[in-house]
Amino acid sequence: MTTAPPEPVAKTGGAAAPRMTKRQINEALTGLMMGIFVSILASTVVANALPRVIADLNGSQSTYTWVVTAELLAMTATVPLWGKLADLYNQKLLIQLSLSLFVVGSLIAGFAPNPEVLIASRVVQGIGAGGLTALVQVVMAAIIPPRELGRYSGIFGAVFATGTVAGPLIGGLLVDTDWLGWRWTFFFGVPFALLAIALLQKTLSLPTVGRKVKVDYLGAFLIMAGVSTLLIWVTLAGNNFAWLSAWTAGLVAGGLVLIALALVVESRVEEPIIPLEIFRSRTVSLSVVASLLVGVAMFGSTVFLSQYFQLSLGKSPTEAGLLSLPMIFGLMVSSTVAGAMITKTGRWKAFLVAGGVIMIAGLGLLSTIGADTSLWVLGAQMAVLGVGVGLLMQNLVLAAQNDVPAHELGAATSVISFFRSLGGSVGVSVLGAILASRVTSNIEDSLGPAAAGATGGAAEGTVPDISTLPPELVGIIQNAYGDAIGDLFLVAVPFAVLTLLAVVFIKEVPLKTTSGLERLAEEAKTPPIMH
Repeated sequence: MTTAPPEPVAKTGGAAAPRMTKRQINEALTGLMMGIFVSILASTVVANALPRVIADLNGSQSTYTWVVTAELLAMTATVPLWGKLADLYNQKLLIQLSLSLFVVGSLIAGFAPNPEVLIASRVVQGIGAGGLTALVQVVMAAIIPPRELGRYSGIFGAVFATGTVAGPLIGGLLVDTDWLGWRWTFFFGVPFALLAIALLQKTLSLPTVGRKVKVDYLGAFLIMAGVSTLLIWVTLAGNNFAWLSAWTAGLVAGGLVLIALALVVESRVEEPIIPLEIFRSRTVSLSVVASLLVGVAMFGSTVFLSQYFQLSLGKSPTEAGLLSLPMIFGLMVSSTVAGAMITKTGRWKAFLVAGGVIMIAGLGLLSTIGADTSLWVLGAQMAVLGVGVGLLMQNLVLAAQNDVPAHELGAATSVISFFRSLGGSVGVSVLGAILASRVTSNIEDSLGPAAAGATGGAAEGTVPDISTLPPELVGIIQNAYGDAIGDLFLVAVPFAVLTLLAVVFIKEVPLKTTSGLERLAEEAKTPPIMH
């Protein structure tokens, strides 16, 4: 079918947008990469601090899951709206707004007196992270041709890896430094966010978009409400109420009705938040499915690794940060090397298939971990998983961006990011519930239900401070967490298998050699054909 972009496209009068020089692109990427670094840092700098944070605020295992899920949920629910706004308004200002929200959320989190305020602050951070997740890749696609994006996506992957490496290390050091403490894990990213805002103001220059548009606020509300309702259900089910209960029926039915209404609205409005036409592309549809499954398998299982390092292996927050290096190193190397090779050869599907196979192997290997696993074996297994994820994540976005009209780049990019975040949110919620159940079961099997209460609340779902427990109980809790977290990776394996099946059926098409801005100017003269 044919889809015409909204008119007018830009104040250039439909003339081809001048291609940015390599120097201009590199300067613009400085601010963009700083922005994405801040977003990654927001998640990773807190990771190794969370066991200490939750224990200090007297939170439970459910609280631990909610602190992670709240940000993911807010990010997931708002990504489509950010992506659509990127197709309509000034992308530079939108990125700066996202960073400003991150600053506000970080300050609230740093001063949080209780778990409830902390969770609320993570929602604000998540809204800002949703903007960064969608907008950075949208802007990259606008100024860089898909054929060249591979190289820059490799740089993006390296920044992602650097933020993921630096975050846990910095977070661990802050927590272990008595005169700083865990609150500084939230304050730490604020100056970086402010620096990113300043850099973007100086280096990023995009054509002013001038379109007569109407934002689909009803569709945005229905999408966010429907997704949030279902995510709240998977987070609370199994803890606050049974999976098969009236609460489950109400939340599931309500979420599905809201999503159905959103689909009706999206099919009728002129400017939908998620243009349903993009799903006519097999590449986009399969990339969406694969991204959803990657989110479940990767984010859902690895988010609990910091608990494994500290509660099962008995490591400090700083040591836990160091132990995460092999996975991040694997991700950084694979994404950078694959990006350079894609730019050189123009071929990308083989990297997706290889990523799917390697991710299955990594998750399978990690399903064997326990409290007595050798650190060398653990490092090798984590590196394998990192390589697989590095080959998949950015290349799924690249495949989708290459297959849609330029005026839908924002929507397509945000849809991929949305479903990856959705998968991560579902994975964290479901696997968090499984972890809490398995830990309780493992402790009761070792001590019996009557004696389980002596474990510092671990048997009741509270994250324990093992430094306060007697030696005879420490080993039991370490084994309980080690075995339970190993089981989470086993649960994630089927999702990785389905990811591989999805990418196998993606059709490889040549990468375009013109940037999004150039394609957008061309589409203003000739409506594009959607394949």
